[in-house]
Amino acid sequence: MRSMPATTRLFFGVVFISAVGWASQAYAQLGVGTWLRTDEHGKGITMTVESPFDGTDVPALVGGKPSGETMAIKRVDDHHYTAVVKMSGKPYGTSSAVLSPDGKTLTVESVIDMGGKQQKIIETWVKK
Repeated sequence: MRSMPATTRLFFGVVFISAVGWASQAYAQLGVGTWLRTDEHGKGITMTVESPFDGTDVPALVGGKPSGETMAIKRVDDHHYTAVVKMSGKPYGTSSAVLSPDGKTLTVESVIDMGGKQQKIIETWVKK
């Protein structure tokens, strides 16, 4: 079994990092900005959110550089999002995210393929 890449620990491939284009108040609920991970496995990790949320594959960046991963995030409604993560064009996981009613906490449940074995990861992020 291969070890989990750093980008996987940052909401399953540095979720939401891509090109930004916010037009509606509904998208602003998730909001561009910085989020801090607070669960025990990722406490203190930060991520920057910038995404079209329309299902388009976008590169995941780590330290401002492409990681080889892409993520296609889709907004289901004002508080629910789904994503497909690919490495070198090959899908290897999915995520479902729920935004709290106040827009300050994001809970993410991801399922990733770890060399033929599926692993479930639950992350909690707080808006900074």
